[in-house]
Amino acid sequence: MKVLVSDPLSEEGTSRLEEHFTVDISTGLSEDELIEKIKDVDALVIRSGTQVTKAVIDAAEKLKIIGRAGVGVDNIDIDAATQKGIIVVNAPEGNMLSAAEHTIAMMMSLTRNIPQANASLKSRKWERKLFMGTEVNGKILGVVGLGRIGTEVAKRAQGLEMTILAYDPFISEERAQELGVELATVNEIAERADFITVHTPLIKETRNIIDAEQFAVMKDGVRIINCARGGIINEEALADAVKSGKVAGAALDVFVNEPPFDSPLMDLDNVIMTPHLGASTEEAQINVAVSVADEVISVLNGGSAKNAINIPSVKPEVMAVLAPYIKLAETMGSVAGQLMGGNCEKAEIGYYGEISEKDTRVVTVAALKGLLETALGSGVNYVNAPALAKSRKIEVIESKSETSEEHVSTIQIKLTKRAETKLVAGAVVGNEPKIIQIDNYRVDIVPSGFMIVSNHVNRPNVIGPCCILLGENNINISGMQVGRVEIGGTTIMALNVDSEVPDDILDQMRDIEGILDAKLVTL
Repeated sequence: MKVLVSDPLSEEGTSRLEEHFTVDISTGLSEDELIEKIKDVDALVIRSGTQVTKAVIDAAEKLKIIGRAGVGVDNIDIDAATQKGIIVVNAPEGNMLSAAEHTIAMMMSLTRNIPQANASLKSRKWERKLFMGTEVNGKILGVVGLGRIGTEVAKRAQGLEMTILAYDPFISEERAQELGVELATVNEIAERADFITVHTPLIKETRNIIDAEQFAVMKDGVRIINCARGGIINEEALADAVKSGKVAGAALDVFVNEPPFDSPLMDLDNVIMTPHLGASTEEAQINVAVSVADEVISVLNGGSAKNAINIPSVKPEVMAVLAPYIKLAETMGSVAGQLMGGNCEKAEIGYYGEISEKDTRVVTVAALKGLLETALGSGVNYVNAPALAKSRKIEVIESKSETSEEHVSTIQIKLTKRAETKLVAGAVVGNEPKIIQIDNYRVDIVPSGFMIVSNHVNRPNVIGPCCILLGENNINISGMQVGRVEIGGTTIMALNVDSEVPDDILDQMRDIEGILDAKLVTL
């Protein structure tokens, strides 16, 4: 078998592959050159340089696996690979410790003014009083995002005797107690923390999660660290907060635009900036290369993939039956998670009717992927979703019944958070996934990219003002469903809209008399 390595890879990774296969190391290929080479290749190993487009994937005649030696897979057309049955894997844990250590290094450099003091001394100045620092001992560190890297940062900060506040929508109280951290909202962290570090993926919910509103309530002299993704912290708002003195200093390894030469932070003396070095250690480069090499070896030798980004291998005859239900379950998980709002403690997934007779394990995984992806982003896949749920102490219960009242097969997801529950049920109608129930309300919703789901009083002149508000803001409504339990009681409305709805418009909708709540669901 033949493996093509099209980006620079550590020797430990290539030599591991060479023990098993013929390895072609050809870097810097154009798309046309890659299309020509890919025809007789069984595996492709890349980093961030190679663009694996649909044209490249369509040209592949033998390709079974694409391995990304790193975390991000933005340079791979995942949908095209999935449709062709090609497994895509990455190495999500290879640079975990390097990123955590870089975060701590940035925090210590920030609190003791190390880069500035070094530059001063190298310019033949002795300015000890100018670089007065502060201890981290006894201070409060706010960690926004308690995934793999955020957890490792918290552990190391505890070793420095810091108190940890943490925000993560899918960490249970039990798991937080195990880690020795206190759960808090982003705004509570903003109000209480002396240092704030972010470790979330960059998704809609986390873009600018630290913004002018949060800076306004922070302690004077707070310090900010971002070694995760550019865009999680609003750079303009951060620059303003640094200039005003609200923020004593910031340390950034990632930026909205890289290189960040036009960033307003570039000229601020108390902002430390490094060129995306979180994974730049010899150990991390070896780890990701070896991890991907092992995945390729396993798959090409008939084994499974540990870190598959797309759907794991399922027999074609089984996939023909389950495929629409996999899509349905993932959609339902995402809808339920967004409506619940996070910190889920239990996920009950029920199968009713004919689907109860099938092996639904991959469908359950799809539901968990949809649920967790709302908060954790693209790092969640069909392989690690169960492990991520377990690590967050989310109890997963699967049940089956041969009885389904209205449809041949029905799936139900019920999430529990303390005394609060959220129920979403769905069915496949003519090969199309539909949401047929939300809580106690019967509905008939065709999921779309953007949906507004609201609870309101079941009386006249409530729905109309909502529609007028959206129309006045040039937001087109492409579909509407209303479900109710009783006249005069509360009811639910789902509006399919053609574009994203800004928060201020949602706030205006919530202010309409009779509207009890309104949430935007993004798929």
